[in-house]
Amino acid sequence: MSRLSVRIGAGGFPGSPEGVGWQSLAGIALMVASTAFYVTSDTCMKLATADLPPLEVLFLRGVSASVWCVPMIVLTGNFRKVHLVVDRRVMARNLLELVAVLFWIVALAKAPIADVTAIGQTAPLFLIVGAAVFLRERLTALHVGLVAVGLVGALMVAQPGGSGVSWFSLLAFGTALGMAARDLVGRGVAMHVPSPVVALGAVLVVLVGSGVATFLFEDWRMPSPDNLMQLGLSGFVLIFAHWFIFLSYRSAPVRVVAPFLYMFTIWAVISGLVVFADVPDPLTLAGIALILVCGISIVMHDNRLRRIAPVA
Repeated sequence: MSRLSVRIGAGGFPGSPEGVGWQSLAGIALMVASTAFYVTSDTCMKLATADLPPLEVLFLRGVSASVWCVPMIVLTGNFRKVHLVVDRRVMARNLLELVAVLFWIVALAKAPIADVTAIGQTAPLFLIVGAAVFLRERLTALHVGLVAVGLVGALMVAQPGGSGVSWFSLLAFGTALGMAARDLVGRGVAMHVPSPVVALGAVLVVLVGSGVATFLFEDWRMPSPDNLMQLGLSGFVLIFAHWFIFLSYRSAPVRVVAPFLYMFTIWAVISGLVVFADVPDPLTLAGIALILVCGISIVMHDNRLRRIAPVA
């Protein structure tokens, strides 16, 4: 096994100056894969919510993800580090994950999905600005401008309705802020904490939180075999979504990988086309193209800054 694969299993990438370019590419690839896994998980959840209440679906997905996470912990050799799920930074990150998910579920149940999706796309903006303020990452006006243009592309894809934004839609801002805060805190998790352990912690925290919420606010319904299959797959891919997004932020600067959170929108359009037969219109396709152009432009801009930076 190569040194690179060993380091990935432990949650990090080589940190030598020569590997910076490859780290950025790896971070982007991990982010793209992570958003694809998140959308796959959410697609399975959406199918299940046709028969079951949303918080119950969230809880059952957590049960599934917990079951799948155990062999992953063992196979990656991190069983002896499971106690690190209660590490202060890990717990803080995963509690923010819970906040973001609960806001998302409530908003999704009470407001149009297009409005909620559009507002949720503010997360990369919050994240990049937060990285500049709290992590002292170098940020240029072009970075901010390209992310803002990417947001316009996301709005073109989501196409929120003209009926006005409800108070429930505004909960999606809670999701965006929660995601940004989660990923900023996640950057501060010590390198000796393996990423699969962080993923397990996220799954367990959301499992407990959604379990309490469904007990308090919903009437339990018996899931069908189809529901159990949907949520079994949802929990399985969710593990990789958590794992890869955490690795992404360990691999490259936030300003490089955060814009690729917009890939969530693109994967959602693909899911709608393949699973729900929703055919994208020309405005949606133009928005997708704009998102891709902005993401690639940010990577090229970051590479240019690195080439002209003075050597210490």
